[in-house]
Amino acid sequence: MTSLLAIALFWLMTGISAQTYKNVALRGRATQSSIFYNFDTGYLSNAINAIDGNLNSKFGFGSCSSTNNDYSAWWRVDLLEPHKISHIIITNRGDCCGDWLNGGLILVGNSDENNGNNNPSCAQINVISTGSTQTFQCNGMIGQFVNIILPGKQQYLQLCEVQVFGVPVAILPIPNLE
Repeated sequence: MTSLLAIALFWLMTGISAQTYKNVALRGRATQSSIFYNFDTGYLSNAINAIDGNLNSKFGFGSCSSTNNDYSAWWRVDLLEPHKISHIIITNRGDCCGDWLNGGLILVGNSDENNGNNNPSCAQINVISTGSTQTFQCNGMIGQFVNIILPGKQQYLQLCEVQVFGVPVAILPIPNLE
């Protein structure tokens, strides 16, 4: 009987319609490998700027995040609990440097080991032009952490908005069938 209940719950959780997916990043906690500080303007480009709901792609308006010129720079949002992720929408910086995101990886998973950078890949950012917004399908991957990393590159990682569309999922214990 327990296994039938677990199977029924599994089917209910995986049968979620696309209309129920919401931008769950808005309630998350963001962090990144470092924080770029513009000495001329006094502007701190905090990780949370990329999940503030502001789609403005102009860097100087406080709506974008940026790391320093790090090796394998990364940005992460902790969704606070596991979610079934449908898709992720990224808005790139619009006033310059659009090609800096090219080659980036989007990772989704439940591990915070190595700052979440060991989680499975949802997608690669091949080309995203300056100021563009692009959608990346994750096809129901489950994870609490969503990372964007520029692996093996010495580069600033700049994101003007990251929207993560998903629904919370309960991680059910596997019933003992003995």
